[in-house]
Amino acid sequence: MVQDISTVLLADESMKTDERICRELLSRNIKRFRERLGFSQLDLSLELEISTTFLSDIETCQKWVSPKTLAKIAKALKIEIYELFKPDAADYSERIAPEISGAVVKYLDMADDTLAKQISHSIQPAIERAIRRSVAKTRRYYEQQTKG
Repeated sequence: MVQDISTVLLADESMKTDERICRELLSRNIKRFRERLGFSQLDLSLELEISTTFLSDIETCQKWVSPKTLAKIAKALKIEIYELFKPDAADYSERIAPEISGAVVKYLDMADDTLAKQISHSIQPAIERAIRRSVAKTRRYYEQQTKG
């Protein structure tokens, strides 16, 4: 029984470490890309339609973001989402590389699943309409071929 509790505690600690690493990378990269574009926190927060306080909290590792906000941040900074979690030369060393990679992969998998579901729900009607139109055009084409 004691072993089970320690396993749970170690897993919980590992998750906290993964989240901390992701938050630190995200925070540094948002600030780095924002400054590279010459944006102030106010400029970026207006673009994202979030408060400057919330953006400041993200950049100081105080708050976490939803996958939807993550996608908006990447778009506003004119980068891909993965770049928000990409370590720069100062972050990267052989000692921490596997730790960073594992944490980032876990978070991006969760974000990817959430975004895929959101996209799927929003484009499903358009896909269905396109399929119906395609089927109708194909049917008309073959009807014309059989008549002609």
